Amino acid sequence: MKVVRFHAPGDVRIEDAPEPTRTGGDVLIRVHNCSTCGTDVKIFKFGHHHIRPPRVMGHEIAGEVVDGGDTGWRPGDRVQVIAAIPCGQCGECRRGRMTVCPNQESMGYHYDGGFAEFMLVPAKVLAVDGLNRIPDGIGYAEASVAEPLACVLNGQTLARVGEGDDVVVMGAGPIGCLHVRLARAKGAARVFLVDLNRERLEMSADRVRPDAAICGADTDVVDEVRKLTDGRGADVVITAAASKAAQEQAFALCARQARISFFGGLPKDDPAIRVDSNLVHYQELTIVGANGSSPAHNRQALDLIASGAVPVADLITHRLPVTAALDAFDIVARGAAIKVTIEP
Repeated sequence: MKVVRFHAPGDVRIEDAPEPTRTGGDVLIRVHNCSTCGTDVKIFKFGHHHIRPPRVMGHEIAGEVVDGGDTGWRPGDRVQVIAAIPCGQCGECRRGRMTVCPNQESMGYHYDGGFAEFMLVPAKVLAVDGLNRIPDGIGYAEASVAEPLACVLNGQTLARVGEGDDVVVMGAGPIGCLHVRLARAKGAARVFLVDLNRERLEMSADRVRPDAAICGADTDVVDEVRKLTDGRGADVVITAAASKAAQEQAFALCARQARISFFGGLPKDDPAIRVDSNLVHYQELTIVGANGSSPAHNRQALDLIASGAVPVADLITHRLPVTAALDAFDIVARGAAIKVTIEP
Protein backbone atom coordinates (compact mmCIF):
# COMPACT_ATOMS: atom_id res chain seq x y z
CA MET A 1 0.00 0.00 0.00
CA LYS A 2 1.03 3.65 -0.40
CA VAL A 3 1.72 5.79 2.67
CA VAL A 4 2.89 9.34 3.41
CA ARG A 5 5.79 8.94 5.80
CA PHE A 6 7.67 11.60 7.77
CA HIS A 7 11.42 10.97 8.08
CA ALA A 8 12.77 14.39 9.09
CA PRO A 9 11.85 18.07 8.73
CA GLY A 10 11.56 18.70 5.00
CA ASP A 11 11.77 14.97 4.28
CA VAL A 12 8.31 13.46 3.77
CA ARG A 13 8.06 10.62 1.28
CA ILE A 14 5.37 8.71 -0.57
CA GLU A 15 6.40 5.11 0.06
CA ASP A 16 5.25 1.53 -0.33
CA ALA A 17 4.50 -0.27 2.92
CA PRO A 18 2.98 -3.62 3.88
CA GLU A 19 -0.61 -3.61 5.06
CA PRO A 20 -0.71 -3.60 8.86
CA THR A 21 -1.91 -6.68 10.75
CA ARG A 22 -4.39 -6.34 13.58
CA THR A 23 -3.25 -7.55 17.00
CA GLY A 24 -4.66 -7.41 20.51
CA GLY A 25 -7.41 -4.84 20.95
CA ASP A 26 -6.57 -2.82 17.82
CA VAL A 27 -9.00 -2.34 14.93
CA LEU A 28 -7.87 -2.45 11.30
CA ILE A 29 -9.60 0.04 9.01
CA ARG A 30 -9.53 0.89 5.33
CA VAL A 31 -9.01 4.65 5.17
CA HIS A 32 -11.46 6.37 2.82
CA ASN A 33 -10.57 9.98 3.69
CA CYS A 34 -7.89 11.69 5.73
CA SER A 35 -8.11 15.44 5.46
CA THR A 36 -5.17 17.81 5.76
CA CYS A 37 -4.61 20.83 7.96
CA GLY A 38 -2.01 23.45 8.72
CA THR A 39 -0.48 21.19 11.36
CA ASP A 40 0.49 18.70 8.65
CA VAL A 41 2.35 21.49 6.86
CA LYS A 42 4.14 22.46 10.11
CA ILE A 43 5.18 18.84 10.66
CA PHE A 44 6.42 18.60 7.09
CA LYS A 45 8.54 21.74 7.46
CA PHE A 46 9.66 21.61 11.08
CA GLY A 47 8.84 18.19 12.50
CA HIS A 48 7.31 17.78 15.96
CA HIS A 49 8.81 16.83 19.30
CA HIS A 50 6.32 13.97 19.73
CA ILE A 51 7.07 12.32 16.38
CA ARG A 52 9.54 9.44 16.32
CA PRO A 53 10.33 8.93 12.62
CA PRO A 54 9.65 7.18 10.41
CA ARG A 55 5.96 7.89 11.00
CA VAL A 56 2.91 7.78 8.75
CA MET A 57 1.21 11.19 9.01
CA GLY A 58 -2.48 12.16 9.00
CA HIS A 59 -4.95 12.68 11.86
CA GLU A 60 -8.34 13.70 10.38
CA ILE A 61 -9.45 10.16 9.67
CA ALA A 62 -12.58 8.38 8.44
CA GLY A 63 -12.78 4.85 7.09
CA GLU A 64 -14.31 1.40 7.13
CA VAL A 65 -13.59 -1.44 9.54
CA VAL A 66 -11.81 -4.38 7.94
CA ASP A 67 -11.02 -6.44 11.05
CA GLY A 68 -12.31 -5.60 14.50
CA GLY A 69 -11.32 -8.82 16.24
CA ASP A 70 -13.35 -9.20 19.43
CA THR A 71 -13.76 -5.45 20.00
CA GLY A 72 -17.39 -5.40 18.87
CA TRP A 73 -16.61 -3.56 15.64
CA ARG A 74 -17.54 -5.46 12.48
CA PRO A 75 -16.26 -5.39 8.89
CA GLY A 76 -18.07 -2.67 6.95
CA ASP A 77 -18.73 -0.43 9.97
CA ARG A 78 -18.14 3.20 8.97
CA VAL A 79 -16.00 4.98 11.54
CA GLN A 80 -14.31 8.27 12.41
CA VAL A 81 -11.17 8.29 14.56
CA ILE A 82 -10.22 10.87 17.18
CA ALA A 83 -6.85 12.57 16.69
CA ALA A 84 -5.90 13.35 20.30
CA ILE A 85 -5.90 10.32 22.61
CA PRO A 86 -6.26 11.10 26.33
CA CYS A 87 -5.14 8.48 28.81
CA GLY A 88 -8.52 8.37 30.56
CA GLN A 89 -6.87 7.65 33.92
CA CYS A 90 -5.09 10.79 35.15
CA GLY A 91 -6.52 13.44 37.43
CA GLU A 92 -7.48 15.73 34.55
CA CYS A 93 -9.24 12.95 32.64
CA ARG A 94 -11.11 11.85 35.77
CA ARG A 95 -12.27 15.45 36.18
CA GLY A 96 -13.60 15.47 32.60
CA ARG A 97 -10.74 17.64 31.28
CA MET A 98 -9.54 15.27 28.59
CA THR A 99 -8.33 18.03 26.27
CA VAL A 100 -5.54 18.87 28.71
CA CYS A 101 -4.54 15.32 29.62
CA PRO A 102 -0.78 15.48 30.36
CA ASN A 103 -0.36 11.96 28.98
CA GLN A 104 -2.15 12.67 25.71
CA GLU A 105 -0.96 10.87 22.59
CA SER A 106 -1.97 11.51 18.98
CA MET A 107 -2.62 9.75 15.70
CA GLY A 108 0.05 10.60 13.15
CA TYR A 109 2.48 11.49 15.96
CA HIS A 110 2.75 8.58 18.41
CA TYR A 111 0.91 6.16 16.13
CA ASP A 112 0.84 5.78 12.36
CA GLY A 113 -1.89 7.97 10.94
CA GLY A 114 -4.37 8.07 8.11
CA PHE A 115 -2.35 9.04 5.04
CA ALA A 116 -2.37 5.37 4.09
CA GLU A 117 -4.68 2.86 2.47
CA PHE A 118 -5.02 0.87 5.71
CA MET A 119 -4.23 1.75 9.32
CA LEU A 120 -4.58 0.39 12.82
CA VAL A 121 -6.77 2.16 15.36
CA PRO A 122 -4.92 1.56 18.65
CA ALA A 123 -6.69 -0.10 21.56
CA LYS A 124 -6.02 3.11 23.52
CA VAL A 125 -8.47 4.91 21.21
CA LEU A 126 -11.19 2.36 21.93
CA ALA A 127 -10.47 2.56 25.67
CA VAL A 128 -11.57 6.23 25.71
CA ASP A 129 -14.51 5.68 23.33
CA GLY A 130 -12.68 7.44 20.51
CA LEU A 131 -13.79 5.31 17.55
CA ASN A 132 -17.08 6.81 16.42
CA ARG A 133 -19.74 5.38 14.16
CA ILE A 134 -20.41 7.68 11.20
CA PRO A 135 -24.10 8.64 11.09
CA ASP A 136 -26.15 7.68 8.07
CA GLY A 137 -26.41 10.34 5.40
CA ILE A 138 -22.89 11.75 5.54
CA GLY A 139 -19.89 10.57 3.55
CA TYR A 140 -16.39 9.71 4.66
CA ALA A 141 -14.99 13.04 3.49
CA GLU A 142 -17.49 14.97 5.62
CA ALA A 143 -16.84 12.67 8.57
CA SER A 144 -13.10 13.39 8.36
CA VAL A 145 -13.88 17.07 8.97
CA ALA A 146 -15.48 16.14 12.30
CA GLU A 147 -12.05 16.23 13.94
CA PRO A 148 -11.29 19.91 13.24
CA LEU A 149 -14.93 20.77 13.95
CA ALA A 150 -14.54 19.04 17.32
CA CYS A 151 -11.62 21.36 18.10
CA VAL A 152 -13.72 24.36 17.07
CA LEU A 153 -16.55 23.11 19.28
CA ASN A 154 -14.19 22.89 22.25
CA GLY A 155 -12.97 26.43 21.62
CA GLN A 156 -16.43 27.94 21.34
CA THR A 157 -17.69 26.07 24.39
CA LEU A 158 -14.84 27.50 26.45
CA ALA A 159 -15.53 30.98 25.05
CA ARG A 160 -19.26 30.58 25.78
CA VAL A 161 -20.44 31.57 22.30
CA GLY A 162 -24.20 31.82 22.40
CA GLU A 163 -27.46 33.55 21.58
CA GLY A 164 -27.19 37.16 20.49
CA ASP A 165 -23.40 37.38 20.44
CA ASP A 166 -21.47 39.44 17.92
CA VAL A 167 -18.49 37.26 17.00
CA VAL A 168 -15.27 38.19 15.19
CA VAL A 169 -13.32 35.31 13.63
CA MET A 170 -9.74 36.26 12.72
CA GLY A 171 -8.47 33.90 10.03
CA ALA A 172 -10.41 32.72 6.96
CA GLY A 173 -8.88 29.28 6.59
CA PRO A 174 -10.82 26.05 7.14
CA ILE A 175 -10.85 26.52 10.92
CA GLY A 176 -12.15 30.08 10.52
CA CYS A 177 -14.91 28.82 8.22
CA LEU A 178 -15.94 26.20 10.76
CA HIS A 179 -15.95 28.86 13.50
CA VAL A 180 -18.32 31.02 11.42
CA ARG A 181 -20.73 28.16 10.86
CA LEU A 182 -20.65 26.86 14.42
CA ALA A 183 -21.18 30.36 15.84
CA ARG A 184 -24.30 30.67 13.69
CA ALA A 185 -25.50 27.25 14.88
CA LYS A 186 -25.02 28.44 18.46
CA GLY A 187 -27.27 31.44 17.85
CA ALA A 188 -24.77 34.26 17.33
CA ALA A 189 -26.45 37.46 16.17
CA ARG A 190 -23.68 38.38 13.71
CA VAL A 191 -20.37 36.87 12.67
CA PHE A 192 -17.57 38.90 11.08
CA LEU A 193 -14.69 37.18 9.24
CA VAL A 194 -11.24 38.82 9.07
CA ASP A 195 -8.15 37.92 7.04
CA LEU A 196 -5.14 39.64 5.49
CA ASN A 197 -5.34 37.54 2.32
CA ARG A 198 -8.16 39.00 0.21
CA GLU A 199 -8.30 36.05 -2.19
CA ARG A 200 -8.68 33.52 0.60
CA LEU A 201 -11.13 35.78 2.44
CA GLU A 202 -13.34 36.05 -0.63
CA MET A 203 -13.18 32.31 -1.31
CA SER A 204 -14.21 31.49 2.25
CA ALA A 205 -16.80 34.25 2.56
CA ASP A 206 -18.44 33.06 -0.65
CA ARG A 207 -19.21 29.77 1.11
CA VAL A 208 -19.86 30.63 4.76
CA ARG A 209 -21.47 34.05 4.17
CA PRO A 210 -20.36 36.05 7.23
CA ASP A 211 -22.25 39.24 8.01
CA ALA A 212 -19.11 41.12 6.98
CA ALA A 213 -15.80 40.04 5.44
CA ILE A 214 -13.00 42.40 6.47
CA CYS A 215 -9.63 42.38 4.70
CA GLY A 216 -7.00 43.59 7.13
CA ALA A 217 -4.58 44.37 4.31
CA ASP A 218 -6.58 47.38 3.17
CA THR A 219 -9.05 48.08 5.99
CA ASP A 220 -8.62 49.21 9.59
CA VAL A 221 -10.10 46.12 11.27
CA VAL A 222 -10.66 47.77 14.64
CA ASP A 223 -12.38 50.78 13.09
CA GLU A 224 -14.55 48.57 10.88
CA VAL A 225 -15.67 46.31 13.74
CA ARG A 226 -16.49 49.35 15.86
CA LYS A 227 -18.60 50.77 13.03
CA LEU A 228 -20.42 47.48 12.53
CA THR A 229 -21.22 47.23 16.25
CA ASP A 230 -22.18 50.90 16.79
CA GLY A 231 -18.98 51.47 18.70
CA ARG A 232 -19.56 48.66 21.16
CA GLY A 233 -17.16 45.97 19.92
CA ALA A 234 -17.62 42.21 19.71
CA ASP A 235 -18.82 39.85 22.43
CA VAL A 236 -16.41 37.13 21.30
CA VAL A 237 -13.14 37.40 19.35
CA ILE A 238 -11.60 34.16 18.07
CA THR A 239 -8.03 34.22 16.76
CA ALA A 240 -8.19 31.31 14.32
CA ALA A 241 -4.67 32.05 13.06
CA ALA A 242 -1.18 31.53 14.47
CA SER A 243 -0.56 35.27 14.66
CA LYS A 244 0.81 37.44 17.45
CA ALA A 245 -0.62 40.51 15.71
CA ALA A 246 -4.08 38.96 15.68
CA GLN A 247 -3.90 38.08 19.36
CA GLU A 248 -2.79 41.58 20.31
CA GLN A 249 -5.38 43.23 18.08
CA ALA A 250 -8.15 41.07 19.55
CA PHE A 251 -8.27 43.20 22.71
CA ALA A 252 -9.10 46.33 20.74
CA LEU A 253 -12.08 44.56 19.14
CA CYS A 254 -13.76 43.66 22.39
CA ALA A 255 -16.97 44.91 23.95
CA ARG A 256 -17.12 45.07 27.74
CA GLN A 257 -17.16 41.60 29.33
CA ALA A 258 -16.13 40.09 25.99
CA ARG A 259 -14.43 36.73 25.67
CA ILE A 260 -11.26 36.19 23.65
CA SER A 261 -10.35 32.72 22.37
CA PHE A 262 -6.69 32.14 21.56
CA PHE A 263 -7.46 29.28 19.21
CA GLY A 264 -4.32 29.36 17.06
CA GLY A 265 -1.10 28.67 18.95
CA LEU A 266 2.09 30.69 18.45
CA PRO A 267 5.59 29.41 17.62
CA LYS A 268 7.21 27.91 20.71
CA ASP A 269 10.32 30.05 20.26
CA ASP A 270 8.33 33.31 20.17
CA PRO A 271 5.08 32.95 22.15
CA ALA A 272 4.97 36.24 24.10
CA ILE A 273 2.54 39.07 23.31
CA ARG A 274 1.87 42.50 24.84
CA VAL A 275 -1.39 42.84 26.76
CA ASP A 276 -2.85 45.90 28.46
CA SER A 277 -3.85 44.25 31.74
CA ASN A 278 -5.86 47.30 32.77
CA LEU A 279 -8.06 46.78 29.72
CA VAL A 280 -8.68 43.20 30.85
CA HIS A 281 -9.28 44.39 34.41
CA TYR A 282 -11.61 47.34 33.86
CA GLN A 283 -13.58 45.89 30.95
CA GLU A 284 -13.83 42.49 32.66
CA LEU A 285 -12.49 40.59 29.67
CA THR A 286 -12.05 36.83 29.66
CA ILE A 287 -9.18 35.15 27.80
CA VAL A 288 -9.39 31.43 27.12
CA GLY A 289 -7.17 28.97 25.32
CA ALA A 290 -8.32 26.04 23.20
CA ASN A 291 -6.31 22.86 22.90
CA GLY A 292 -7.69 20.20 20.58
CA SER A 293 -10.77 18.17 21.44
CA SER A 294 -12.06 15.28 23.50
CA PRO A 295 -13.71 12.07 22.27
CA ALA A 296 -17.09 13.56 23.27
CA HIS A 297 -16.43 16.65 21.13
CA ASN A 298 -15.83 14.38 18.12
CA ARG A 299 -19.17 12.62 18.62
CA GLN A 300 -20.95 15.96 18.96
CA ALA A 301 -19.23 17.23 15.81
CA LEU A 302 -20.45 14.23 13.82
CA ASP A 303 -23.98 14.92 15.04
CA LEU A 304 -23.72 18.60 14.06
CA ILE A 305 -22.65 17.61 10.55
CA ALA A 306 -25.29 14.89 10.21
CA SER A 307 -28.10 17.18 11.38
CA GLY A 308 -27.12 19.91 8.91
CA ALA A 309 -26.49 22.38 11.73
CA VAL A 310 -22.87 22.77 10.54
CA PRO A 311 -22.53 21.88 6.84
CA VAL A 312 -19.01 20.95 5.76
CA ALA A 313 -19.28 19.28 2.33
CA ASP A 314 -18.90 22.57 0.43
CA LEU A 315 -15.77 23.43 2.43
CA ILE A 316 -13.92 20.49 0.85
CA THR A 317 -12.46 22.19 -2.20
CA HIS A 318 -9.82 19.63 -3.19
CA ARG A 319 -9.80 15.81 -3.24
CA LEU A 320 -6.43 14.22 -4.03
CA PRO A 321 -4.99 10.69 -4.01
CA VAL A 322 -2.41 9.74 -1.40
CA THR A 323 0.29 9.91 -4.08
CA ALA A 324 -0.40 13.66 -4.36
CA ALA A 325 -0.11 14.37 -0.63
CA LEU A 326 2.90 16.65 -1.07
CA ASP A 327 0.87 18.69 -3.57
CA ALA A 328 -1.87 18.87 -0.94
CA PHE A 329 0.57 20.28 1.62
CA ASP A 330 1.67 22.93 -0.88
CA ILE A 331 -1.95 23.92 -1.60
CA VAL A 332 -2.63 24.25 2.14
CA ALA A 333 0.58 26.23 2.72
CA ARG A 334 -0.33 28.71 -0.03
CA GLY A 335 -3.85 29.22 1.34
CA ALA A 336 -5.23 28.21 -2.07
CA ALA A 337 -7.95 25.94 -0.67
CA ILE A 338 -10.39 25.72 2.17
CA LYS A 339 -10.23 22.00 2.96
CA VAL A 340 -8.06 19.48 1.14
CA THR A 341 -8.84 15.80 1.69
CA ILE A 342 -6.72 12.81 0.77
CA GLU A 343 -8.52 9.74 -0.59
CA PRO A 344 -6.08 6.80 -0.35
